[in-house]
Amino acid sequence: MRNQRNELKIKNAILRNIQNNIREYFIVMIIFLIGLILGVIFINNTNQENKEEITSYIGNFVQGIKTDYTVDNGKLLNKSIINNLILAITLWISGCTVIGMPFVYGIVGFRGFALGYTISSSIIALGTGNGIIFVLSSILLQTIIIIPVIFALAVSGIKLYKSIMKDRRKENIKVEIFRHTAFSGAMLIMLLISSGIEAYISSNLLTICSNMI
Repeated sequence: MRNQRNELKIKNAILRNIQNNIREYFIVMIIFLIGLILGVIFINNTNQENKEEITSYIGNFVQGIKTDYTVDNGKLLNKSIINNLILAITLWISGCTVIGMPFVYGIVGFRGFALGYTISSSIIALGTGNGIIFVLSSILLQTIIIIPVIFALAVSGIKLYKSIMKDRRKENIKVEIFRHTAFSGAMLIMLLISSGIEAYISSNLLTICSNMI
């Protein structure tokens, strides 16, 4: 019963956050989608030589998984944690400074670009069906967490920026930075969870699904 109440509180808090910042979330989502589309366009319009290199790289990677590839979960976890720490800290710092807002938008757009690039590269290298299997097994589970967290951190930074622009009193700035920091800490926990999923679930799922490709 207590767990159900806590889950309900979390869901309500998430819904309130989205409802209260719907305009900011819409802007962030548009920037992400633009980046994703640009990633797809970029890889589809690259020259044939680069496409062949990508196909060869992904093909060799999949073949390696099928033969003698072993997952070092600890190493993968450490790498993922470091990457997510860098992401969270960068978004936190950028959100805390007025001049950092372009970096926040840039990070959102770049993540969209990277996702579009990855999806298109996989499909080009492995075909539509196998490419989708490869993408779903390798990045879907952690991406379901990472993308919403990036959106939330970006919106938190935007809120902080607007609040500072509206009220530049030192007391208000301290309060808003504290809120942004506390929220960023909560989102960091979600990113660390995604690291665990990437290291111990997605990696093994990729190994299993690679035999279907």
